[in-house]
Amino acid sequence: MSTKAYAAQAAESPLAPFSLTRRDPLPNDVVIDILYCGVCHSDLHQARNEWGNTIYPCVPGHEILGRVAKTGSAVKKFKEGDLAAVGCMVDSCRTCPACEAGLEQFCETGGTVFTYNSPDRHSGGVTFGGYSESIVVDESFTLKVSEGVDLAATAPLLCAGITTYSPLKHWKVGPGKTVGIVGLGGLGHMGVKFAHAFGAHTVLFTTSPGKAEDAKRLGADEVVVSKDPDAMAARARSFDFILDCVSAQHDINAYLNLLKLDGTLTLVGAPERPLPVAAFNLILPRRNFAGSAIGGIPETQEMLDFCAGRGIACDVETIGIRDVETAYARLLKSDVRYRFVIDMATLKNPA
Repeated sequence: MSTKAYAAQAAESPLAPFSLTRRDPLPNDVVIDILYCGVCHSDLHQARNEWGNTIYPCVPGHEILGRVAKTGSAVKKFKEGDLAAVGCMVDSCRTCPACEAGLEQFCETGGTVFTYNSPDRHSGGVTFGGYSESIVVDESFTLKVSEGVDLAATAPLLCAGITTYSPLKHWKVGPGKTVGIVGLGGLGHMGVKFAHAFGAHTVLFTTSPGKAEDAKRLGADEVVVSKDPDAMAARARSFDFILDCVSAQHDINAYLNLLKLDGTLTLVGAPERPLPVAAFNLILPRRNFAGSAIGGIPETQEMLDFCAGRGIACDVETIGIRDVETAYARLLKSDVRYRFVIDMATLKNPA
């Protein structure tokens, strides 16, 4: 079926109107009319081919929320009219140990199919994302959304939310733990909210003193300006866990120095160039430097239910589809608090 969308045709070209063809629903498929789609920094990386793997035309978008328009004959989880969501992946091999454990994002056969710019097993070519009117996804990779939530503010949970929820859960952040969140952007502001909700003593690290008041509103118990060497030195060897959400180049050693014995720093930001790590910052005292991605489908559903039950959502700025290039420019300047979300109704009537 023909579907309106916005696509990049080349790394240097702005996103513009585009028509794509979605497959007719298979027995296990859900057809979703998209209401809102979050704007992730990954969208910008892919649209501009900054990771060197983009296939054009590219339709970004993996923070997708909408309503079910149609279901395949074998679908059991959804019915027409239900709220539904799609995150960063739409399929995997489903049979490897990782997939069977609900960790489809780590599919061991390389079979993870991402929501856009990934080989499309059904239609050929590549997958197209959520900057579009609708999407067709297998129900196993479609998530349920509770009625009554703020739809625009819920959409970015599908990436910004699960990317921070998953490592905080994996490393057992909770009461009695001192946890640092580095950076107050799309990821960092959700890291603060989750660490606070899990009961940890939550400390935000930022280069911007002006963000201190907002960080405390979001749930931070303390705010440390990372450019202040005395403030950083005062917190040496005091953290159980640090979640680093910064995608720009920065001194990772300054944060490793803050970990206790057996403390862990987990990177979820993705700087373009490698970050130098001083060996002795890991060796003495024994520290862990780790990475994390999104969560699997079961954990993503758990996260959505957790947020719905506690009134947790992203802080968003809603935009029209024609403003996406302006949003990208502002994203590069960190000029958003804290996630852009596209109202996809503006695609049907862009004027």
